[in-house]
Amino acid sequence: MNTATHFSETIMAPSTDSNVKGETSQVSYKKDINTKTDRVLQNKKHANDIFDVTEYLQSEKDKEVIFATNACSKIFCQLFYRGDLYVGDLPEEEEDLMKGDRSAEEKYGIFMRHRYNNSVELLLENIGHKAFQVKETSLCALMKFVAAEGKHPLQNLDLSEHYNFPRELLRTLVEHLLSENEDMSLLISRFQEFLEMDDVRYYVMSSVRDNIYRVMGRNKKAVIPVYQNNVFTLLSTINVPSSEASKMKNFLVKQEYKLEEWKVAKLKEHKRAFEQMWLVFLKFKLPSNMYKKILVILHESIMPQMSDPTLLIDFLSAAYDIGGAISLLSLNGLFILIHKHNLDYPDFYKKLYSLLDPSIFHVKYRARFFHLVNIFLSSTHLPAYLVAAFVKRFARLSLTAPPTSLLILLPFICNLIRRHPSCRVLIHRPSTAEEPCDDPYVMEEEDPAQSHALESSLWEIKTLQKHYHPDVAKAAMKINEPLTEQEDDISELLELSTFELMERELKAERKTIPLEFDTATELLKSSREVLGVHFSLE
Repeated sequence: MNTATHFSETIMAPSTDSNVKGETSQVSYKKDINTKTDRVLQNKKHANDIFDVTEYLQSEKDKEVIFATNACSKIFCQLFYRGDLYVGDLPEEEEDLMKGDRSAEEKYGIFMRHRYNNSVELLLENIGHKAFQVKETSLCALMKFVAAEGKHPLQNLDLSEHYNFPRELLRTLVEHLLSENEDMSLLISRFQEFLEMDDVRYYVMSSVRDNIYRVMGRNKKAVIPVYQNNVFTLLSTINVPSSEASKMKNFLVKQEYKLEEWKVAKLKEHKRAFEQMWLVFLKFKLPSNMYKKILVILHESIMPQMSDPTLLIDFLSAAYDIGGAISLLSLNGLFILIHKHNLDYPDFYKKLYSLLDPSIFHVKYRARFFHLVNIFLSSTHLPAYLVAAFVKRFARLSLTAPPTSLLILLPFICNLIRRHPSCRVLIHRPSTAEEPCDDPYVMEEEDPAQSHALESSLWEIKTLQKHYHPDVAKAAMKINEPLTEQEDDISELLELSTFELMERELKAERKTIPLEFDTATELLKSSREVLGVHFSLE
């Protein structure tokens, strides 16, 4: 009786070997798994041994699961290579194997194809395992199956007419990576190496987009912090090649026909998929801390890879209206859209003006904020009333600002006055030091045009000339002198911290100051001291 005939007679029979539990008590799990793996690959009559191997995938012991995962990977990759798995629409196992109208080879292929599907299901379940090593091993095994399915399709396709890629398997894997209940950031970082392959990256982007639509739609657009954090972690690891890069050739699944017509081989299609993926993600409500994470990388990692960055205007406008640190961070993206893409943003300066409050001196993004405000106020075409309002607001805020911020603010105010000579009236207005008067500037006014800043003076800077910190008082004194045309460079001051300020002060050289007394060398020994004359230590 040949092997195939024997298989057809015994395919539905239970394994005659000891089950996993009995065997484990006598020999090690490694020996058991290795033996069963070799039997499955060497002879088709031992096909039922695959049940014992896959049973280990559900073991409570991590080492057994990992070893069994590698064994399943070895078995099914070998079966793919041999062509032993059934190709086509998979029939129901119980009904089809009992029929006699199929050959033993076909029955074996159907049987092992079902075992393959069962193993994939178990490996996908193990993506959510508590042990990271089990997750990682399962992920790598599934990606091997993606490569194997790509090379040896399980569907009858005319490869001269169709491009083959196991999208469904990859889609299901992405679905498990984007868990709604568990933080998968560590496993996603492990998955990042597969995203270097152009075809994997393209289909992952498509899968993520569809997944976001489905999950967020099902939850009626409510915030899902764990899920959205997993999505952001995956999205932030995806980088589309630059336009200067050579043609895309790094594929997990090689296509033999019409490669130049394949969407995956076109940079334009990658940018479009990248853009759609991010736009769908940003379309839904996000946790407040997620806004900050996105806005920090938006201008460097997201916008340059999009085919049309102006589509982000809705997201940036919404973030700009939130207020606080989120509004500060959204300035970067808005700046790019305004300066590089000619975006017309109504009331932009009015909104920017409203962001100026004491909190800007204490946020971690202070340096970036002042850098951008400096750029936004650099145009000499801005009206005098607007610049005067910013100058006056900064001056008023300086009364309660810490020294590190004052060392930025004071030269910044001087630079604004240099750029806009019409604002010099704030310095040269006749002094009212001898008689008290009300400041016409209205700090609470949100509209710069109605703040009456041009009617005021910079008395706040005069006050800071008596500041307790000598560097601040010295910087405030500059306003008493004619301002030079050359602007002060504030770039080195933007990152100045209190610690650095103290260190600089402690390391500064001190001049020796002559004093009118003898330096003491010994206790009660100075002849000129009263204590030395009347007392001694004897």
